[in-house]
Amino acid sequence: MSSLSEPFIRRPIATSLLVIGITLASLVAYGELPVAPLPEVDYPTIVVFTELPGANAETMAASVTTPLEGQLGQIPSLTRMSSVSGAGTSHITLQFDLARDIDAAEQDVQAAINAASALLPAELPAPPTYSKANPADAPILSIAVSSSTLPLREVDDRADAVLAQRLSQVPGVGLVAIRGGQRPAVRVRADAQALAQVSLTLEDLRAVITAANVHLPTGNLDGPRLDYSLVTDDQLESAEEFRPLVIAYQNGAPIRLSDVAEVIDGVEDEEVGAWVDGRPAIVLDVLRQPGANILEVAERVKAQLERLEATSPSDLDVTIVVDRTETIQASFEDVRFTLILTIGLVVVVMYVFLRSVRATIIPGVAVPLSLVVTFGVMYLLDYSLDNLSLMALTIATGFVVDDAIVMVENIARLIEEGKKPFV
Repeated sequence: MSSLSEPFIRRPIATSLLVIGITLASLVAYGELPVAPLPEVDYPTIVVFTELPGANAETMAASVTTPLEGQLGQIPSLTRMSSVSGAGTSHITLQFDLARDIDAAEQDVQAAINAASALLPAELPAPPTYSKANPADAPILSIAVSSSTLPLREVDDRADAVLAQRLSQVPGVGLVAIRGGQRPAVRVRADAQALAQVSLTLEDLRAVITAANVHLPTGNLDGPRLDYSLVTDDQLESAEEFRPLVIAYQNGAPIRLSDVAEVIDGVEDEEVGAWVDGRPAIVLDVLRQPGANILEVAERVKAQLERLEATSPSDLDVTIVVDRTETIQASFEDVRFTLILTIGLVVVVMYVFLRSVRATIIPGVAVPLSLVVTFGVMYLLDYSLDNLSLMALTIATGFVVDDAIVMVENIARLIEEGKKPFV
């Protein structure tokens, strides 16, 4: 046997059947390839979060972020560390080498936090917390739910109880996260001058409110045959219930909460919310399951939304505000056009220079087959159709085209020299 290609040349029927079989299998594999913006890789990324209510950004950066960074920066295999300090919050993002085990990195992060605990303010309500993160887990769709007639609290309830639950049941959906919801809360706005007049501080006020708003077991009643557990509901749930709360006595007269503070029914965080067209809204972030086709999942979610809108009351407005599939679909269309244009140019150039239909058919068939078979290999290797693989496929097309031109040019030259094919 003089070359690797000789047995295939001597057996054209078997070669044709083999090529047809591989091509059909690769076309089936193409439909099964997951579609994603980034490869399915577990990026070793950990986010450390610390909260100190009342502190400004400068205080957080100096007293919280800097000591933590000093300890976290000593962790091995750490490739990048970034931080954001805001009013009462500190976020530190740690990115490790791809070869680093994320569970081992978590242990190192916990050890670094423990080492930095002595350098952190004693007023921290809780130790710093951390969680794993993956840049590839960004939402594929963001859906805004608003209403011109309903209060935001009721919109939040419907979005959580109906929309989020139904969307979570769509095949391929991994999680539906709710943002923008403003949970009800009682807000106490203390008057510093009024507190000073009765010799009270903000800490005194906080301690009294905390002690008065508890929900604990009261005791037990033991009977001859049954035992009963007593529970008293001492929790205060509205501003009206908080206002008459006695916080101290002065000269025998009670000082109530309403005397030193403004007590109103509000929300937990007035600075967090979502708006669509100037109206308060609830945002549902849809995340896909690992390995799911992002385009197919998005289409299923949109179809489910249409069905829900048809059966839901008309006082809810549902709008898709972010759709990542649009850019992904545009990338696929661009790559598809590039590949078709490349193959077309090869065929035209070969025909113009060789003046032979037979020679032109060779690259016209070989180049598309090479690309189709690539999808089969990608499926076997558990690859996905993403921006990186599409870019690599586009670059590889250039090599395939060059090889096809060189191959056909050599065949044509040998034929012109009078060389005979295998006999």
